[in-house]
Amino acid sequence: MIALALAAVAFVGTHFLMSHPLRSEMVSRIGEPGFRGFYSLVSLLTFAAMIWAYRELGDQVPLWPAADALWVAAAIVMWFASILLAGSLVGNPALPGARAAKSPRGVLAITRHPMMWSFALWAIVHAAVIATPKALLFDGAILFLALAGSVGQDSKKRRLMGARWHEWTAQTAFVPFARGVANPGLVALVGGTLFFLLATWLHPLPVAPWRWIGMAG
Repeated sequence: MIALALAAVAFVGTHFLMSHPLRSEMVSRIGEPGFRGFYSLVSLLTFAAMIWAYRELGDQVPLWPAADALWVAAAIVMWFASILLAGSLVGNPALPGARAAKSPRGVLAITRHPMMWSFALWAIVHAAVIATPKALLFDGAILFLALAGSVGQDSKKRRLMGARWHEWTAQTAFVPFARGVANPGLVALVGGTLFFLLATWLHPLPVAPWRWIGMAG
């Protein structure tokens, strides 16, 4: 658990350090492409360290049972998270170098941080159904990074974009659906559904629809 905790601190800490206090200095030294490559490499290595430590811990006793109702709720939330993730890849001003559109559309009308919320929801679902101490630590790190990172993105975009960012945030919500229900769009709905089905099918454990299809078989 100590190794997992250290890997989680490294994963979260390097993200924040490279995204904020160290970003300008690193970009000036290695350029924007070099910075993005280094950022991605460090992120992958620290995340891989988390996965290694998680697996090395082996099986643990869940802190609570995952009833069928919880599995159903988890599947629905994961499907929604997949839709947010698919939709976040199109016209998202929170991505590096992107600009805010005049009005939010698709998943951006649901939340201005669809990608980060997809990670946050995934972490919540995974922690809820696995319910082991190592899962709570692993998923807690991802949840904290996703939500705190969203706050950091808002702060940085506010400084960089000024009035344009204020206009954008006036039309969007931080928490999904806080400004009402919105249509995610066909691309997000279809792409997210296909990603959800593929990701859950490839999962080492029977999850989401495959859990019940396997039981029926």
